[in-house]
Amino acid sequence: MATLLLFFVFLNLDLLLRTGHCRETRDQILSITPKTQEHVDILRNVSTQYETALWQPVSPQYIKEETQVHLFVPANSSETVKNLLQRHAVTHEVLLANANELIEMQTRNDSTDPRSGSTFYERYHSLEDIYYWINRTAHDNPNTVKVILVGSSYEKRPLYVLKLSFNNRTNKKAMWIDCGIHAREWVSPAFCLWFVHYSLSFYNINQDITHILDNMDVYVLPVLNPDGYKYSWTSNRMWRKNRSISKTTSCIGVDLNRNFDANWCTEGASHNPCTEIYCGMFPESEPESQAVANFLRSHKDTVQLYLSIHSYSQMLLFPYSCTLEEAENHRDLLEMAQEAAQKIRRYYRNTYRYGAGAKTIYLAPGGSDDWAYNLGIKYSFTFELQDRGRYGFLLPPSHISGACNEALIAVKTIALKVIEKTQAPTSPSPTV
Repeated sequence: MATLLLFFVFLNLDLLLRTGHCRETRDQILSITPKTQEHVDILRNVSTQYETALWQPVSPQYIKEETQVHLFVPANSSETVKNLLQRHAVTHEVLLANANELIEMQTRNDSTDPRSGSTFYERYHSLEDIYYWINRTAHDNPNTVKVILVGSSYEKRPLYVLKLSFNNRTNKKAMWIDCGIHAREWVSPAFCLWFVHYSLSFYNINQDITHILDNMDVYVLPVLNPDGYKYSWTSNRMWRKNRSISKTTSCIGVDLNRNFDANWCTEGASHNPCTEIYCGMFPESEPESQAVANFLRSHKDTVQLYLSIHSYSQMLLFPYSCTLEEAENHRDLLEMAQEAAQKIRRYYRNTYRYGAGAKTIYLAPGGSDDWAYNLGIKYSFTFELQDRGRYGFLLPPSHISGACNEALIAVKTIALKVIEKTQAPTSPSPTV
């Protein structure tokens, strides 16, 4: 009889775990909108003193009244954090009650052969799979794809750039796309793979991409932060920075998008190695940012368009993020971003905010897009892909296709405009 009773206890416990009624045992994403300065102070304290990960905004200093905060709360902190919020009458909504399951689902999809067809591009892939894909893509397309080793990471992983070149036209201009500067933004590398696959598949089929590739070479860096990306797969899904070791503290990593020489480490970045927006010891102190900067410096006469792909929040941003001043060609950049956002809305019914980074979100010095702009690449953009916080960094694989198609239409819209403004094209310009 006792054995039977024990069996029913375990059966019900299993049911509780599987149906989600035992929610305190799970990692969760909370949405909190502080109503008072006291609420703001409590949330800043929670996000720094407890084992949590602040998703939005990126740093506690940006938490303010009446502005939504997205907070990742691991299972072992859940009860403590929720009790604290309740005690101070800070209301919260659970955006995701089963973050663990989403993470498992995303990594489980990785065991397939990259040659398995188009569904490969609708899944997330480990760093090893991406390296395999890079070599395979170059091998299968020897006339159009070249692999360039531009440097290596702190942990000595290679930084591979794919150069797509569809003709040998002299004095050909180029665009640059980098993905995965922040480790946890998995849909970003997914877009770089998607874009390469689309370009190779639809050249001479789709009028827009054909026109772009006839007039521009494309440099694609699928994973700018390979050490951090690897770590987000193996140890901490919420990791953002690279993995460099500090000489002064046990805290690890630099925010590579605060490490470029554009108003470096002014308001919006931090000298504290333990923060998510640590700017590093000096501009380009990190081998990853230095490799990108060196490559772009040596190609600044040909690269006319710079694109950095991030997530999440659905925004099309342009310089400046490091200052509230307007860029010299602000009107051009605004018109391009606006047209791209309008086309996304028209074709995919999704809304993207657009504007100069500092005025649209907050000051963020040391960013790659501002640095590229100051280098002379006057068409420089940062895309924040899906979504707006429902899943955040844990965007399910089923959403990759939609996110990439939206980004693709923005890339095509802006690239066509850049060609129109800067070049005598080889063929009539199409419309997206």
